[in-house]
Amino acid sequence: MTPKRIVVTGLGGTSPLGGTADESWRNLLAGQSGASTLEQEWASKYELPVQFAAQARVPASEVLERVETKRLDPSSQFALIAGREAWKNAGTPEVEPERLGVDWATGIGGVWTLLDAWDALRERGPRRVMPMTVPMLMPNAPAAAVGMDLGARAGARTVVSACASSTESIANAYEHLQQGHADIIVAGGSEAAINPLPLAAFASMQALSKRGDDPATASRPYDVTRDGFVLGEGAAALVLETLEHAEARGATIYAELVGGAVTSDAYHITAPDPEGSAAARAMLEVVQNAGASLTDVVHVNAHATSTPVGDIAEYNALRRVFGDHLDNIAVSATKASTGHLLGGAGAIEALFTVMALHERIMPPTINLTEQDPEIHLDVVTSPRKLPDGDLLAISNSFGFGGHNSVIGFRSFN
Repeated sequence: MTPKRIVVTGLGGTSPLGGTADESWRNLLAGQSGASTLEQEWASKYELPVQFAAQARVPASEVLERVETKRLDPSSQFALIAGREAWKNAGTPEVEPERLGVDWATGIGGVWTLLDAWDALRERGPRRVMPMTVPMLMPNAPAAAVGMDLGARAGARTVVSACASSTESIANAYEHLQQGHADIIVAGGSEAAINPLPLAAFASMQALSKRGDDPATASRPYDVTRDGFVLGEGAAALVLETLEHAEARGATIYAELVGGAVTSDAYHITAPDPEGSAAARAMLEVVQNAGASLTDVVHVNAHATSTPVGDIAEYNALRRVFGDHLDNIAVSATKASTGHLLGGAGAIEALFTVMALHERIMPPTINLTEQDPEIHLDVVTSPRKLPDGDLLAISNSFGFGGHNSVIGFRSFN
């Protein structure tokens, strides 16, 4: 079977940097940070050791109808916002419902719904648990919300692989389009876990930055003073379709998705393999499947969470696969601005990678004041132009459990 060319024709997102994909991208280029001190009463009530995060810039309640916010967990609310924007951005394509699919992801799912229901049960009894609790908390609820909103009947699949989730969902969408399961797939991911319990749990495992005195500078990938990630929330969506279908309807094409790869470390439930062999293999597979060589890669949107161990492990994986050519690759670590969206991280970073190729400008990594001497990378610290010509970029995501997901994009002229 002749491989199909798969292209990106629509973008949507809501993030700590903006309520739309374009606003998030512009504020990323402007070097903004989405992190701030939490104003909610519960942050001080529970005496949380970390009382800052990167909350969505625009609350879902300002975008959705009240009935939608009542019937959807915040993770699904963000998904609906991103999915609708991407669909509109793609020109609201006319497609048979049986030829339209959804590949969505989340790392945790409806944690707000689950914990609110537990509070209701414990404090007021079983009759006060909402009938919609299960449909709201289930991890496939965001995929279902997007699928039902768009009338997608070619499948509404869900990936849950921690922080690698939405990159894997985009990789799966590529495969599903190649296999002819649909003509168009809306792919992405969402997360809404800025809640007392996840914050306390991540803080307990020493994963979060403790720079509460200046949250905007807390996420600092590759810096010698990095001390953990900043929890973020939001969602992003990409409309993916076959090139033949996109050209037939005269769609705007942002970039070409050249494939994805998924591997696992089988090493440790939380720590990455320090050698990075499986992560490197995923990057290599993406480049090979694109019919390209390693020297064709010019840009990487790194996973780069700002943890002492994680950043070095990813660097080791990059060096392992690219060798000396890594010195010629410009790297952006956009979690410095957005915080870590967990299961939604890969989707927003895929969106940024696509925009970098489309506008031929790489976004900056903020807060890098003194680069770790053990990490020999060309880190983009201010917006940097990409050259003309055919360009290849990859976006990395790695998750607890040793999940590695990588996707690749080619510029489309």
